[in-house]
Amino acid sequence: MPYEKLEISTPKPVLSWANHALGDKETKMATNVASLPFVFKHVALMPDVHLGKGALVGSVIATKEAIIPAAVGVDIGCGMMAVKMPFNANKLEGKLKQIRLDIEAAIPVGFAENKEVEKSVTNWQRWGDFKELHQGVQRQDNKALKQLGSLGGGNHFIEVCVDTENSVWLMLHSGSRGIGNLLAQHHIDTAKDLAKLAEISLADKDLAYFVAGTPEFAAYWHDLQWAQDYASFNRDIMMNRFKKIVEKHLAGGKVTKPLLQVNCHHNYAEKEVHFGEDVYVTRKGAVRAQVDDLGIIPGSMGTKSFIVKGKGNVESYCSCSHGAGRLMSRTKAKNVFTLDDFVRQTDGVECRKNEEFLDEIPGAYKPIEEVMSQQSDLVEVVATLKQVVCVKG
Repeated sequence: MPYEKLEISTPKPVLSWANHALGDKETKMATNVASLPFVFKHVALMPDVHLGKGALVGSVIATKEAIIPAAVGVDIGCGMMAVKMPFNANKLEGKLKQIRLDIEAAIPVGFAENKEVEKSVTNWQRWGDFKELHQGVQRQDNKALKQLGSLGGGNHFIEVCVDTENSVWLMLHSGSRGIGNLLAQHHIDTAKDLAKLAEISLADKDLAYFVAGTPEFAAYWHDLQWAQDYASFNRDIMMNRFKKIVEKHLAGGKVTKPLLQVNCHHNYAEKEVHFGEDVYVTRKGAVRAQVDDLGIIPGSMGTKSFIVKGKGNVESYCSCSHGAGRLMSRTKAKNVFTLDDFVRQTDGVECRKNEEFLDEIPGAYKPIEEVMSQQSDLVEVVATLKQVVCVKG
């Protein structure tokens, strides 16, 4: 589906790949961003677009000489990792519950952290840069150390999946944990303070920004890259443990070689070249989809997920959606659905079926097939997955 240009009056246009009209609050948020003086060319909205903080989740914002820390968000580097294993799905028979229990024993979820720190974590090369991070996190080094290799909460998850060819996949979704959140909050507060001091008029205070060439911009950019690396390595650590668990059950503990591996951010910012110019690209709930880039687009915990290859669509700043996107808020989901609904909608999935996960029920998300149909010009599907085990944060 090609994009459409939103009928709003802004200095820079907004191109949307969503097949639905934006609500008033969403339209206002898109208008606010597209009215900023440093936004480059246009704003791109992905098919899973929905309300966020400052900027819409599912938006791609290219900027010249400035960056908005709240647009990147507080879960810096949040993203996905998937590994195709050399196993047929029939090997999983009768083992799903024990695999789930082993995952939950090996990988901390929610606010939990690792009780012991493994050597690969202590040897991470970026620990040497910790003392250069924002002074507000300097007492968090031990917590950051213990949280490296933990899932977190909310919509983060770990899944065993099976593709249409009956191959086993391992997939997980997580970010930069407490340290990324704290770094983001400190820099967002600094940006807001600077806007107030400079008497900059903003339609939304969460659109406070840093200007390139200033010490505040440099400090944020440094911390942002560190947190993005932390998030990526966090997924590596968890996947390594996850892989060992599955190998124990399916290969008698024998180490196997993955057939395919993908690790990608969907809440981050990078320097890129678009339309022949150097820009800062913020993907707030979007995946990079340059030509042949491999990406991951998960559905909800009871639906399909997709491994995709980018087509390099320039109008989307070479991006695609990061998932199905929420259809309703967490609070509304808990009010609308019951535990019986949850059990029914996650039928066939080995997971903890209790009311604490009602806000993650599949019915609270947009149908993933619709989202995929709206971005056939952005990506092609490499593999279609369906989870058989799901561990939520």
